Amino acid sequence: MGFSLLLKKASLAGAFFVSAIWLSGAQAFCPAPSGLTSVAVQRVVDGDTLRLSDGRSVRMIGLNTPELGRNGRSDEPFAVAARKRLEALVAASDGRVSLLPGKEARDRYGRTLAHVYGADGANVEAQMVAEGLGFQVGIAPNVDLITCQQAAERSARQAGLGVWRQSPVLKAEQISASGFAVLSGRVSKVQRNRGGIWIELQDSVVLRIAPNLSGQFDVSSLERLKGKQIEARGWVLDRSRRGGLKEGQARWLLPITDPAMLQAAQQ
Repeated sequence: MGFSLLLKKASLAGAFFVSAIWLSGAQAFCPAPSGLTSVAVQRVVDGDTLRLSDGRSVRMIGLNTPELGRNGRSDEPFAVAARKRLEALVAASDGRVSLLPGKEARDRYGRTLAHVYGADGANVEAQMVAEGLGFQVGIAPNVDLITCQQAAERSARQAGLGVWRQSPVLKAEQISASGFAVLSGRVSKVQRNRGGIWIELQDSVVLRIAPNLSGQFDVSSLERLKGKQIEARGWVLDRSRRGGLKEGQARWLLPITDPAMLQAAQQ
């Protein structure tokens, strides 16, 4: 059983898992459910965002690709490759994709949150992850396909594809900027209070599980993490910029919304 599943209060019975290692498109992780309707794509914005012909922007669930350069910043490694690959996958589906909306239908930017499927029934996020062109992410409540998307990432990581060609995992003490990160560190403290569950990594980064989400985790397992080396992923926040950093607190905060965002550190 995976580390993240051990942290779940109750694992999903009959969770869908496709074990085939697949890159050709002949087989797919997270195959499409029946009854989806297709929509026309106007353009690919970046590796994880589409603009539809009806004007909607779609942020793909479970996938985070490297950022394209903006405001004078350079493209992150594989950002352009991810966008081009998504363009190719959309073109292979004759410019149309099928959407499976998330339980949370929109993000804070007003974009539609959905799983995207090609004409062949393949889940596009899982295909991008399986080719090493992005990272699997789990943001509650849109976590229905986590198990099969994790399997897709494992295949890319084991094969050293794309973003996994050189390890992107940062040590907790190496974090120096806000934004998405995969990081590892030794748990120095686990604390629970009215603000949620706080897991501190070597006095550098603190992971926070909000009170309303703690029911998704096995709290006793979290408490036993002290002294262990773990890996976490998500969007790091700089608490000093908000004026909320108190003396003795870690500067960097990483909100965790699902057990899939935590796992035992890989060697």
